[in-house]
Amino acid sequence: MAMRTLLFSLALLCISLVHGLNPKCETSDQGSTLQVFHVYSPCSPFRPSKPLSWEESILQMQTEDQTRLQYLSSLVARRSVVPIASGRQIIQSPTYIVRAKIGTPPQTLLMAMDTSNDAAWVPCSGCVGCSSTLFASDRSTTYKTLGCGAPQCKQVPNPTCGGSACSFNLTYGGSSIAANLSQDTVTLATDPIPGYTFGCIQKTTGNSVPPQGLLGLGRGSLSLLSQTQNLYQSTFSYCLPSFKSLNFSGSLRLGPVAQPKRIKYTPLLRNPRRSSLYYVNLQAIRVGRAIVNIPPSALAFNPTTGSGTIFDSGTVFTRLVAPAYNAVRDEFRRRVKVPTVTSLGGFDTCYSVPIVAPTITFIFAGMNVTLPPDNILIHSSAGSTTCLAMAAAPDNVNSVLNVIANMQQQNHRLLFDVPNSRLGVARELCT
Repeated sequence: MAMRTLLFSLALLCISLVHGLNPKCETSDQGSTLQVFHVYSPCSPFRPSKPLSWEESILQMQTEDQTRLQYLSSLVARRSVVPIASGRQIIQSPTYIVRAKIGTPPQTLLMAMDTSNDAAWVPCSGCVGCSSTLFASDRSTTYKTLGCGAPQCKQVPNPTCGGSACSFNLTYGGSSIAANLSQDTVTLATDPIPGYTFGCIQKTTGNSVPPQGLLGLGRGSLSLLSQTQNLYQSTFSYCLPSFKSLNFSGSLRLGPVAQPKRIKYTPLLRNPRRSSLYYVNLQAIRVGRAIVNIPPSALAFNPTTGSGTIFDSGTVFTRLVAPAYNAVRDEFRRRVKVPTVTSLGGFDTCYSVPIVAPTITFIFAGMNVTLPPDNILIHSSAGSTTCLAMAAAPDNVNSVLNVIANMQQQNHRLLFDVPNSRLGVARELCT
């Protein structure tokens, strides 16, 4: 009872301080301008020097609400799991896809997840060259385009400002994209992310663009990690199912909670010139029990030239620089012991008879990843031909880059712990 009396007295004191000692702190509609005042103690350091207008007050409250919602979301989003499927069977795309809801009311798109790109982009209504599944931005009450003065306009590739909207152009594989920089609410799992910045595609050429858009999981400023840093703390993991799977049996786990505890890590390396990529230190490769003879320069990390090794969810088959691939291929052939070797498409080590394949182990600083046959071999649709599912790096700007691709990542949990600058890999069946 005494406690209630004390609290009541304190409440009366606060009211008297506001209305007695500070009579100006009240709502006034004198004249034609309605003014709303926050209730501050006369000694409060937060008390404004002059009354806020109605518009200024509403904008301030909206900003405070946005901060509060992000804080509440961070409490709720303790375990956010987004299902992953192979796009090959569902949308006829060689990528892995997640369901994302965009706009208000939400529209569902099957977006490709890509760890080597930052900005997200989706095909929008009116797009020239896009697929039939489009995001109708005019139907979303929370959609807006960003102007040339927006800070995000400086973070996209090749920005242009012909009109009031910020536009940008980029290439993806053999395709080109023209998009307007936009914002809307994006929902992954059950977590709405208000004001998410992405590209609204207006025109595309070529066949490399994922038909329903792309979700960038890179390390750059407009990636999912950067835009949800307070929510997911720059931490995520995924398990990719077999590319032959018809179900959303894989998973993208967002945030540090519920990530695997028993997992081995290798340090992440940062290349300022290619800041989006997840570089790691690949030290050697073992085929069967033999560590193959690879020149150190073929595996060395060099920020100036861009050489080194990355993990990438968007590339299908692992590519190794020519000296590394040739050494792995030759040892693989030697251990298979089948004299007749054929080629099929981009694969130069194929067999038309059943084979027993040796394991291949990637030896990183701090961890080894041993691949079973399912991650090493690819079979023709008729089943009559089996190939080593790796190839030499293309003779272009990426000729110095080793890429551990999604075929070799299938049925493994990859944990990207950016705050601690490390990447973990553990075997996990998710097909």
